[in-house]
Order: sequence, then C-alpha cells, then structure tokens
Amino acid sequence: MKHLKHLAILAALALLSPLGAFAQEKSHHSVDISDTVKIGNTQLKPGDYKVEWQGMGPNVQVSFLQYGKTIATAPATLQTNDNQVTQDDIVTDTSSSPERLREIDFGHQKEALLFAQGG
Repeated sequence: MKHLKHLAILAALALLSPLGAFAQEKSHHSVDISDTVKIGNTQLKPGDYKVEWQGMGPNVQVSFLQYGKTIATAPATLQTNDNQVTQDDIVTDTSSSPERLREIDFGHQKEALLFAQGG
C-alpha cells in the first residue's frame, strides 16, 4: 500500500513537471539595431542582439544580450501586432539624443515590445 502511494505521487509529479517548465519558458527573438539607442540608462550600440523575456505578458522584463552577455534590461509591455506588420521594426523617440528605444515589432511572430517613456 505504501508503494502505491509513492507511485501515485511520482505519477502526479511527472505529469505536472512539463507544465511548470512550460510556464517558465523564455521567449526570444534576434534584432538588428542599426543606430545607437538608449534603453533605461544604457546605450545600445549598433549590432545584432538577442532580445528575451519570460512570461506571456502583458508586463515583462526584457533582456538585451550580445555574445551571450546581458547588456541591458528594461520593463516592457508585450502586445500582439495586427496583420499589417509584416517585418521586424525598431521604433525610437527621435526627440532625444541618443534616440530612446520605444518599440520593437517582430513581424513574423506578430509580437511587439513597448517600452515606457522612461525605458
């Protein structure tokens, strides 16, 4: 009887483990930043970055990685784009120098990250 109880517990854990792993899954995309932009207090130089976040949104913490190293992190709002967005796009606030990163649109995945005015 004791073995049956342990077997039931193990079976339950085996079923729940994949759900926990899925909930913690990180989303990521690659993005090419062509001009220096500011995110938070960090300036991102032109180059290729891996942008990753955890969770389904709408509020997520975004990390910018380059060569496997985190360069900057910032809070953002994850949104779904409409069908008119067909390619990746970087949107900046041109009234500041360097330009402040406002939004990253991921055209093929129909996702967008919106950064706060202070981000």
